[in-house]
This record gives sequence, C-alpha cells and structure tokens, in this order.
Amino acid sequence: MSPFPATAKRVSYLQRTGSPPNLDLFDHKPQLVKRDGEDCPDQFLEGREFAFTKGVPKLMGSPRKWSQVGENGLWMSDAIPNFHEIADEMCVVHSMHTDQFNHAPAELLVYTGSPRSGRPSMGSWVTYGLGSENENLPGFVVLISSGVQPNGGKNSFGSGFLPSVYQGVQCRSKGDPVLYASNPSGMNRGTRRLTLDALNDLNQAQADEMGHPETLTRISQYELAFRMQMAVPEVMDISDESQETLDAYGAVPGASSLANNCLLARRLTEAGVRFVQLFDWGWDFHGTGAATGLTTGLTDKCASMDRPIAALIKDLRQRGLLDETLIVWGGEFGRTPFREGRTSGGKILGRDHYPDVFTMWMAGGGVKGGFEYGQSDELGFQIAEKPVHVHDLQATILHQLGFDHEKLTYRFQGRDYRLTDVHGKVIKDLIS
Repeated sequence: MSPFPATAKRVSYLQRTGSPPNLDLFDHKPQLVKRDGEDCPDQFLEGREFAFTKGVPKLMGSPRKWSQVGENGLWMSDAIPNFHEIADEMCVVHSMHTDQFNHAPAELLVYTGSPRSGRPSMGSWVTYGLGSENENLPGFVVLISSGVQPNGGKNSFGSGFLPSVYQGVQCRSKGDPVLYASNPSGMNRGTRRLTLDALNDLNQAQADEMGHPETLTRISQYELAFRMQMAVPEVMDISDESQETLDAYGAVPGASSLANNCLLARRLTEAGVRFVQLFDWGWDFHGTGAATGLTTGLTDKCASMDRPIAALIKDLRQRGLLDETLIVWGGEFGRTPFREGRTSGGKILGRDHYPDVFTMWMAGGGVKGGFEYGQSDELGFQIAEKPVHVHDLQATILHQLGFDHEKLTYRFQGRDYRLTDVHGKVIKDLIS
C-alpha cells in the first residue's frame, strides 16, 4: 500500500473546531480594510446561499494589526504572536476550498472524505495502512479540549466500515486517560488477565465458527486495553516534564486544556503513536462582542492556542522529530469578508461561514517551510490562483506518509472506497 518513499511517519492534526477567521489571522487584505462598511458587491451574493446571512451585508475589514514575519515575510496578524516565531516552519495554503458551509458536514468532509456519516476517518485510514509503531498504545489517539465534542461527533474520528480496531481512541488529560480501561474495584491485574483469557477463548471459538472479523477485532481490543493499562498512564502523565517545558507550553499537570493536549501530542508522537488528532472547540466567531468577537474574543482564544502549538513545533524540532511528523492546522471552512447579515438585536455580528476560500497550514513531515501557496482576490471572496480542494489536502497528507491515495482502498458493499472519494490530487509544490 506504500508505493512512494514515506517522508513522514506520523501525523498530528490540530483541528480548530468551528473554523478560525482566516481574514483576521493569515490573509492580509488592505483593500478590504479600505472598503470596510461598504455594501457587499452583488457579484458575490447573486445565486449564493449562506448559513445565516440574508440581504446585502456590509464588507468587514480586519481590525487586527499586521506584519510580515520570518525570512520569507509571511503575513500574520497580531492575534497569533507566537506563530510569528515558527513562520519559517510553516507551509501556508491560502487557497483551500470545500463543498460544505455547515459545521458537521464540512468537518466530516475534511476527516472522512464525505459530508455524510459512516465513512472511515483519516486517522483510521492511516492506521489501517500503516499500523502502529507501539504495540502497547493505540495507533490513533484523539484529544479534545474546551469541553465539547467535534462538530461531526465521534464520526470525525470513527472507523466507519473499517474494522473498529482502527477507530480513534479518545484519551483524557484529566482523570483516567481512557474510560473503562482501569480495573474495576476489587479486581487486580492478575485477575483481569485470567478474565481476559476466558473471554478470548470464548471469542476465538465464536470466530472459528462464524468467521466474523469483528470478533477478532474484539479479541485484539481487549488485549490492547490490557497492555494500555500500563503504557497509557505513563505517557499521559506530564508531571515528569521539566518546569521549563511546562512553561513553554503553558501546561499544568492534571489540568484539561489545549496546552496540556499539545504537550501530550509530543509525548504520544515520541512514543510512536501514528496519528494524533487534537480537537479544540470555540472557533465559530459569529460575534464581535467581548467574548465572541474578532478583537478581544479572538485575542483570548488565540492566546490559548498559538503558544502551545508554537511550543509543540519547536519541541519536535529540538528532539529531531519534526521532519518525520507532519503537523496540520486548520478548520472545516473559512469566514466571510462581510459582516454576517441577520437580525442581531442591534448588535454588530461577526463573520458567517464561507466555503469558497480559506487558509490552512502544515509543518514538518517533508513540506516546505516559510512557504505560501495560492491566494485569494483582494477582498478575500474568491481563489485568485492555485486552488486546493479538501480532497487535494487529503491526497497530499497520504502522499507524505507513502501512500498513493487512489490505491489506499477498502471494499465495502461491492465498492472500493477511499478517503479522497473520486477526487483529489497531490499538491507537489508543497513538498520540499
């Protein structure tokens, strides 16, 4: 299944659930700022449907301050000051586009290749093709911060019609890392082993008689859970990290936060976990008020995000792991260049959902650092050059792991399915 030499061995995917406003972070649009408050041109509204906007909304330039950073002068706003320090590691794609403008289907399209539930997620495809590097840990681990599940629910990290051994295992940074993996009260490890042996004998007998692959998966999962009892608590306990490392991430042992999850991502990567997926909810900026707006609200949210992610990139580089670890950062779609138009009770609203153009970035794993690809028009409405569809991103990620995305398939109900569905091409200009 791996016809290409693999550049990356593993992936850490950093999903900003809700989708960050690219026009306030990475896409500097002076003309949009100049025309702030003007009616949106009809050409961008005719025949279009938006999630919340009706009528003729007003253009909205970014209120952020902008500067060029890194050796190649990448534009970034003041909302992400720590990203300025890792600009030379970042491969920024300004010309992403998708087919969906509502959260759940858009997120499912990014992770499963389809806007409908039931397909295997990207992490499941990767572990199906490559397996795990550590037999005592899952090949695919999911970490969730901000207390909210992904918009696509567990389908965003599910195995779909692949054997369930390939689904993402959600680990918690506070309390027991994996629910129900601990021994029940009154049962020690030896008794647990005897119980599993008896269960495995029964399951093996059923597998021999019925030949159902999920029975073998059940045996494998029980055995993995037993091994995880020792390995997972060790890798998930960050109390042995130096104070310097904890401070760099902003992590606090025992807490539940994106900072802790970023540090855990490094530890899981170091331990050989193939695919680590971090979901962080709270990036759906419809408002401009203190909590949900594009000034204070975005500043506060970015402050909890750019410091630990920048620390993750630096830490992986220092440990010699970045070149073989592909970092992916982004949301499920973009945000409009105009103020959201709906009844607002007198309040000025923020940016609506927008699928036509948005920004994502990658780092490490054999992609070009300090590099920008594609761009939108001067107002941020349309792709001006080098479009990249979600399926193209998926194809490129798989390519870096050594796959031909058209050949990584699984037959289900008489059809060969793949992550990139029937589309997708590798964007080779992103590869170093």
